[in-house]
Amino acid sequence: MNKAILIGRLTRDPEIRYTQNGKTVATFSLAVDRRGAKDGNAPTADFIPVVAWDKLAEVIGNHLSKGRRIMIEGRIQVRSYEGQDGVKRYVTEIIAQEMEFLDSRNDSGGQSQTSGGFGDAQAEDEEIPF
Repeated sequence: MNKAILIGRLTRDPEIRYTQNGKTVATFSLAVDRRGAKDGNAPTADFIPVVAWDKLAEVIGNHLSKGRRIMIEGRIQVRSYEGQDGVKRYVTEIIAQEMEFLDSRNDSGGQSQTSGGFGDAQAEDEEIPF
């Protein structure tokens, strides 16, 4: 079973693109806090790349921005591509299947509110346009 559930904040505004077949794809990074602390005091975070397709990508593009706290449910995907320098590179990312808002658009991080989920977006094995 390949299932990942992450809660975190967007590190930047989502980037929305369209494939040659007209499918919508959204890409962004999610800052997810680690349990424990580095140096005893400062919390640490992982910055995890996320890709969403179709309707979920449209919702993300229309409603999310840097700093928003969300929950993403999806699967882990490892893919490879050849860089312009001819070197094979590997990318590990989350393919989002569902998303829930955990704060309001105006909330800067205080209280949490679950505003509902968006899902059933089927990730295609189509090339990501970047």
